[in-house]
Amino acid sequence: MTYPLVLDLAADGIPVAVTCRVLGFSTQAFYAWRRDPVCQRDWDEAHLINAALGIHADDPAFGYRFIADELPGRGIAAGENKVARLCSQQRIWSVFSKKRGLNRKAGPPVHDDLVRRQFAAAGPDRLWLTDITEHATAEGKLYLCAIKDVWSNRIVGYSMDSRMTAQLAVSALRNAAALRAPGGTILLHSDRGSQFRSTAYVRTLREHGLTGSMGRVGACGDNAAMESFFALLQKNVLDRQRWATREDLRLAIITWIERTYHRRRRQRALGRLTPIEYETINQAATAA
Repeated sequence: MTYPLVLDLAADGIPVAVTCRVLGFSTQAFYAWRRDPVCQRDWDEAHLINAALGIHADDPAFGYRFIADELPGRGIAAGENKVARLCSQQRIWSVFSKKRGLNRKAGPPVHDDLVRRQFAAAGPDRLWLTDITEHATAEGKLYLCAIKDVWSNRIVGYSMDSRMTAQLAVSALRNAAALRAPGGTILLHSDRGSQFRSTAYVRTLREHGLTGSMGRVGACGDNAAMESFFALLQKNVLDRQRWATREDLRLAIITWIERTYHRRRRQRALGRLTPIEYETINQAATAA
């Protein structure tokens, strides 16, 4: 980076040899740089950094290890140590990094809070809520991202994985869009988690014509209606026993949502109907 200084001083009349000697490198090295200002190594590293920034923007949960795993898919071969060095230089860290002083503040919101704790909807597929919860098993944690329709309290989409990445939220959103095939304007409200601020998630919202909304940092009440569902899930499934495998817990969650919560558990807010009954009765009446 000091080579351009030699050119600046040469323009002021200072000989190149004198400047190189004072700065501590040879004239041969300077002229080699002048013939080829960007060496192949710098060129390759610049492409790697650009790819790493793109991967991290799609999913801020990715650290250097996951970035190294994704690079071959983009046609870049690099060792994990090299990726770690370049990510450290560019301050590309996972939002879950435990290093002191890193990522202590939540990122800026990508959407305004359009709900403002008004958890009510005039009809189906008007207002959806989403969030992520986790529970431990003997194999490790299982993460669940669920989407709830405020009108009927039905879980319209969900996804589970062993890692809490942006793809978890994207999969839940695509599941909801495929099952409901919404045609009108839908407001999808979430907290300010990195998964919901990721480029991949925001892009998926636009692809399906949904409008994003986002609560404040540390304000659980901004998404209280979704938290109440997770409280039921915690009491009725997650804390009922110790789970040996993620697959056992995954099947238990699916069974409880589809069989018990949707079809057996009556809710006073729905006139003592289940979510499936409430949608069936009211949508038929509206159609008539």
